[in-house]
Amino acid sequence: MPTSLPQAWMTHARRTLPRYTSYPTAVALRPGTLEEVETWLIADEGESLSVYVHIPFCDRLCWYCGCHTSIVSDYERVAAFQAQLLREIALWAERPGVRRGVVRHLHFGGGSPNILRPADFVAVVDRLRSIFRFAPDAEVAVELDPARLEIGFIAGLAQAGVTRVSLGVQTFDPAVQARVNRPQPYAQVAEAVEELRRAGIAGVNFDLMYGLPGQTPDNVAETADLAAGLAPDRLAVFGYAHVPWLKKHQSMIAETELADAAGRWAQAGAAHDRLVSAGYEAIGLDHYARPDDRLSRALAQGGLRRNFQGYTDDPARVLVPLGPSAIGQWPTGLVQNAADARVWRQAISDGRLPVARILPLTSEDRLRGAVIEALMTGLSADVDQISQNHGQSSDHLDACLDRLREAADAGLCRIDGRRVWIPDAARRLVRTVAAAFDAAGEPPQRHAPAV
Repeated sequence: MPTSLPQAWMTHARRTLPRYTSYPTAVALRPGTLEEVETWLIADEGESLSVYVHIPFCDRLCWYCGCHTSIVSDYERVAAFQAQLLREIALWAERPGVRRGVVRHLHFGGGSPNILRPADFVAVVDRLRSIFRFAPDAEVAVELDPARLEIGFIAGLAQAGVTRVSLGVQTFDPAVQARVNRPQPYAQVAEAVEELRRAGIAGVNFDLMYGLPGQTPDNVAETADLAAGLAPDRLAVFGYAHVPWLKKHQSMIAETELADAAGRWAQAGAAHDRLVSAGYEAIGLDHYARPDDRLSRALAQGGLRRNFQGYTDDPARVLVPLGPSAIGQWPTGLVQNAADARVWRQAISDGRLPVARILPLTSEDRLRGAVIEALMTGLSADVDQISQNHGQSSDHLDACLDRLREAADAGLCRIDGRRVWIPDAARRLVRTVAAAFDAAGEPPQRHAPAV
């Protein structure tokens, strides 16, 4: 990766683009009802399933946060939510069309799932295991706030059979932490990692960030070094998306304190160089994994996927959503639960799944999505072959290839016939290449910068 952003790439780097964890992206969902999607919510016998559980609470507000969450100062609201979540899970017991599948991935996100008391977290997992069939080797993953991670919760994770955790580290620089309201000393994170491994939870991921106020290539590199020293299996290095018109609390961060595209490029490159030097393999846009990790093996074997949780080896076509704002996926379309907690609670109290937004998928969506996923995962796509696999002629997406000529001239990608690939140096700009296949065109400014 070039240490400085090439001038020919500057315009592309300044674009705001989706992260393409789905196609079409979540902003395309429209208001809809459960009745409209009843026939979607099925799975074939033995089909692989993923389940996502959204815990929409934190006990501190990180000013960079783009998640759907709210701050609670007492446990009463959390306990009421947990009780309703158990009822939502029970509603799936009435749907044998989904229960025929086999859960191979269960993921808790937020918010901060470790805001739950240990017994309440275990009760949620136990209820899920009583409703769904779990594969013996199912991955159970939980996103955690390391500054709020207590020994008792770690014991609960082990009791529930959690196999992987993701720690929201973001940065180890105390000055940057102070500027985004997320203090957590390195020693605290190191202790959390030690206790997790002592409890038998071997899979440990770190989330890091660049583009935060006060970050520089030097302190991003230092964070990457410290993180690698704790030997996580995987790391994600996300760029901060400053969208205060969508997330009001981000107004606590002055835009004048943020690096420009060239500065963000240098920060991302500093993390990349340190992690690769430490023996991690670059995965797609922004992930890194040890060569023996399942993610690296999936990349090597052509089985790497991208879904709402990011890069994964999860092959499931069906993602079951639980909790406010959670998004689900079926081959026939996307669904999203009500984001408003009151609407979500009322639907469950009425005995129905809280679906509020939907998006039927067309054959064209699936074709374009397959090309975009190929680019986002393997940095290459045989557009000819993918088009034929989806029942279209080889030239069906030629207009998209024509839109890529400028990017190809700039060196962001190479086009050979109808095959597109992205050089490693341009990895961080893969979304600009993928966007050429997005039928929605240039999106509104509500996404992260391309770098």
